[in-house]
Amino acid sequence: MLSYYKRRVIRFPLYGLMIVSAALLSVLAFRYFWFSVICCALMIVLFGLIFYLERQMHQDVENYISTLSYRLKHVGEEALMELPIGILLFNDDLYIEWTNHYFASWFEEETIIGRSLYDIAEPVVPIVKQEVSEEIVSLGERQFTVILKPKDRLLYFFDITEQQQIVKKYEEEKTVLAIIYLDNYDDITQGMDDPTRSKLNSLVTSSLNKWAKEYGIFMKRINSDRFITVFNDKILKTLAKDKFSILDEVREMTGKQNVPLTLSIGVGEGDLPLPDLGDIAQSSLDLALGRGGDQVAIKQTNGKVKFYGGKTNPMEKRTRVRARVISHALKELILESDKVIVMGHKYPDMDAIGAAMGIRKVAEMNKREGFIVLNFNEIDNSVKRLLSETKKEDDLYRRIITPEEALDLASDNTLLVVVDTHKSSLVIDEKLLNKMEKVVVIDHHRRGENFIKNPLLVYMEPYASSTCELVTELLEYQPKNEKLSMLEATALLSGIIVDTKSFTLRTGSRTFDAASYLRAQGADTVLVQKFLKENIETFIKRSKIIETVYFYGEGIAIATGSDDVIHDQVLIAQAADTILTMDRVSASFVIGKRDENTIGISARSLGDVNVQVIMEDLGGGGHLTNAATQISDVSIEEAEKMLKEVIDTIIQGGQSS
Repeated sequence: MLSYYKRRVIRFPLYGLMIVSAALLSVLAFRYFWFSVICCALMIVLFGLIFYLERQMHQDVENYISTLSYRLKHVGEEALMELPIGILLFNDDLYIEWTNHYFASWFEEETIIGRSLYDIAEPVVPIVKQEVSEEIVSLGERQFTVILKPKDRLLYFFDITEQQQIVKKYEEEKTVLAIIYLDNYDDITQGMDDPTRSKLNSLVTSSLNKWAKEYGIFMKRINSDRFITVFNDKILKTLAKDKFSILDEVREMTGKQNVPLTLSIGVGEGDLPLPDLGDIAQSSLDLALGRGGDQVAIKQTNGKVKFYGGKTNPMEKRTRVRARVISHALKELILESDKVIVMGHKYPDMDAIGAAMGIRKVAEMNKREGFIVLNFNEIDNSVKRLLSETKKEDDLYRRIITPEEALDLASDNTLLVVVDTHKSSLVIDEKLLNKMEKVVVIDHHRRGENFIKNPLLVYMEPYASSTCELVTELLEYQPKNEKLSMLEATALLSGIIVDTKSFTLRTGSRTFDAASYLRAQGADTVLVQKFLKENIETFIKRSKIIETVYFYGEGIAIATGSDDVIHDQVLIAQAADTILTMDRVSASFVIGKRDENTIGISARSLGDVNVQVIMEDLGGGGHLTNAATQISDVSIEEAEKMLKEVIDTIIQGGQSS
């Protein structure tokens, strides 16, 4: 085709040359007649030849264009009908008007023309209705990228099944590192003779090796109480689906040997270098141990932490030595500060207030001013009674300040002590927490997410009955120049009594030691009962909530308050405690309105159900048998629905995680 155009460019000058030559011959004919005749003849022949060639080229071009047009049309039809891209035309009523052969080949019917999209490709219907330009859908066992042309009522289907399988395989093959730790191994085996220790080691190791072989896990023991494991993300999902049954297996096996040995596992996953995965695994293990052990902690790529296990009450691991070391460290921090501010959690209970009074006393013992932060609009009746009694001691009462006053008092050298919580979102005033550079955390709850950032000192013991118990032990190692007042000792004892339900739950030998010390310091048990008394109106409100109780699954009782009645947290908690004492109840959940924008849920359990992980899924926390949460901007009905969904996921779907 290109050569044709080149010839046409050459042809026109040639014609011009022939005309000029003819003119010259005409002039020459007068003198050289025969020569001119011969030249004219030759020119006529040449002209005829050029004319012939011109017509021949024109014919060739026409044939070429005709052939090319046919080929293009044929290729277009071939692409439309046979190209491995599904093409579908539909009408306004979503009925199929036409498809190419490739799309029709996915179905067993002889023809699908005239069928509804609802019947043939229902996942595509939302794409058409919402006019989504591009979306990935699954049809049968295959996946497609669907492209919509709404004006033409046209759908393209690009098969991406193989690509998705490659992506899935890549995700499944990601490396996962996990560290397995034998809880309490050193303490348990310390007094054992060699044959008994060897037998225990053999039992645990064989059980773990069998588990690792079953799931295709590489496992290596790195010291007496620690194993390192390597596997992939696919295996991790299988283990999670199985609720990490190795925890139950080891616990039950060692229990038969009268040895309370359990496992804790920290998992590091994600598309990260191996050193980073190792750091995450160790961090996850620390988190699991901080929550009492006997559980798995998985730090996910989105920053959240997933827990499995934690089905047993934590064994007491803390020692008097640790209490003394923490007390000495706290003393040094106080001496380096100009003043001490103590803050608990929102809507503080007697444990938070009692612990705050104890820490303020520690500051006073070390010749530093101590202040307690309290929001006077967010306190229950028992705390109100305590404050009323505190007014009799002016020096103590004037040390109880509002968050605004605390912000004004705080300096760069002020020490903030957070008690009875470790979550920054739950403290009375986050502004104060964010302002302070020197922070100490003292808490008895299992460690969860949203931990206070960069504290100087952390004293977290989930094995303790209450924060007041921990603070009481710290007080015993402080200077003796100041003695606890009767009211301070009583406040600390009240916190212990409230959190242990009068020494019936989570009570260890150290709990009674702390109570004995406080009693020796002048704690008034009659005054404790006065603080914890309830009035008739509160009793009636609690009874009305209990009237709504119903069973949701075996042993799980749920009760709800009314959307138009506001209840304090203590009343909701007391209702949950009361329901738990009823026959056939193994776990109780009470939902009530805390204020105009907040719904509170209190959860209690006898130990068969881990209410802590249920409340954590709803943004709260606590212990295996005692937990709570607060949910903002929802109704009681919506909170109830959310609670049921979590119960279904964690309990009804398998063993309590």
